[in-house]
Formats: sequence, C-alpha cells, structure tokens
Amino acid sequence: MNYNINFPHLHIYLDHVGKSIDIFGFSIAYYGIVIAIGMVLGTLLARAVAKRTGQDPDMYVSFAIMAIIISVICARLYYVVFSWDLYKDNLISILNIRQGGLAIYGGVIGGIISAIIFAAIKKVRLGTLLDTACLGLLVGQILGRWGNFFNREAFGGYTDSLFAMQLPVDAVRSVDITNELASHMQVVDGISYIQVHPTFLYECVWNIVVLIILLARTKHKRFEGAIFFGYLVGYGLGRAWIEGLRTDQLLIPGTQFAVSQLLSIGLVVFGIIAIVIGRGIARVKAKKKQ
Repeated sequence: MNYNINFPHLHIYLDHVGKSIDIFGFSIAYYGIVIAIGMVLGTLLARAVAKRTGQDPDMYVSFAIMAIIISVICARLYYVVFSWDLYKDNLISILNIRQGGLAIYGGVIGGIISAIIFAAIKKVRLGTLLDTACLGLLVGQILGRWGNFFNREAFGGYTDSLFAMQLPVDAVRSVDITNELASHMQVVDGISYIQVHPTFLYECVWNIVVLIILLARTKHKRFEGAIFFGYLVGYGLGRAWIEGLRTDQLLIPGTQFAVSQLLSIGLVVFGIIAIVIGRGIARVKAKKKQ
C-alpha cells in the first residue's frame, strides 16, 4: 500500500501518512487516537464553560464518561444499520471499529439520549446541560474528522480546486471510487491517484467557525437550550452541504437518499423552529417581569 497524501495545488506532498503507530508491539490506530484526544479536549472545554456559567465543572466529567460510552455504541450501530451489506456475512466484524465505521450522527443521537438520562438522574436542567455539552461535542467532531484523513475515507468526488487532495488508489476502498473519480485518475511516478474533495477538512473548518460563534453567544443566550439549537442549525447546514459531496454516503435502504443529509436538513428546520419559539417565550417572560 502507498501511504502518500498530496494536495498538489497547495504544493503539499506527504510521503508517508500511516494509519497506525506501534507501541510495544501493539498497533494503535490514529483514528482512535484523534477521537480520544477530541473526547478529552471536549470534556475540558465543557468544564471551562460550566465554570464560567456557574455550573459544577466536575459534573461534566461524569457526564462525559457516560455519554462517550453510549455515543460510541450508537455511532457504530448507526453506521452498521446503513452499511449492512458490509457486515451481514461477517457479524463479528461489527465489533471491529479500529478501521473506522463510526457515524457522527449516531454519536450525536447517543449524546442526546445520554443528556436526557443524565439530567433526569442528577435533577439538572436539560437545556443547560445540552448548551454546555454540545460545545464539547463540537471539539470532538473537529478532531474526529482527522481520523477520516488518516483512514483515507469520507472523501468527496472529483475536484480540481485549490484544496484538491490526491489519494493512492490502493489505499482507499474500491466501493468509494466513483466512475467520475476513475475517469480522472492520475498516475504519478508509477502510483495511481484519485483526486477528491477533502470533505474532512471542510467539515473541520466549518465546525471551528460554528464553535467560535456559539462560544461568543454563550453569555448572551436568551433561553436555556439556545446554544444547543444553534448547534443543530449550524452543524446541520454544513453537514447537509458537505454530505452531498461525499462518495460514501449512507443511504436509506431501497432509496438513493443520503440519510445524514436528510437528517441534517430536518435538524436545521427543527432548530430554527425551536429558536423562534424559545425567543418568543423568553420575550413573554421578560414582559411579565416588567
């Protein structure tokens, strides 16, 4: 396998980007490493926001432990359900997540389920919990996308734009190579490359912008849950666009509709409606206090 990853128009040529590192004879996937780092940094950010907003920072460590376990399970189940043909003949492979196969939206769903359970157990306001936790989740999503980079997965179709990324054909799954990518295949120094949209990078940058905006709004939110609903709108808008570029879309069985793209659009609509209603209720309460 060739380990090159190139960004020719940016004049960036990475000669050896491995998928794992060996420590004491044990192979650890970079995919897992970046996700783990994202989880730690996300928890630290949630604790910092909690402290700044008068909450108990340590509560978010307990929540993170619970949410991470449930979210990883849900992320895997989401991916497996919509990629069943890859696993139906080898069910034990469902347990092998070292090569990827975690769907972000499955993780988001798992995080929401965790928040509902945790809020009920700890008797805390769900809106406040979600407002703080979603910021940590964004950090995990920002870092997690680099796992796709190391795995050479979740890329887009052919492009010759400034950020075009070249991947060796023998380093990617053949099912992710569309006819368009195959027709634009290039051979450089005897190595065949496909040239794709680096969708992992697009989503990483998009999420950084969303995180900055939401952090700036934290002290100015008009109602509990406002930051979380803003997250649904911001992340959903970016994901709806970026998902349309990818060649490995998870489709609704029996259709050609990308489930994550439809879910993104639905969450954007839901988030906008929730924000409008929430602001309306906040205005009514403010008038009653006058």
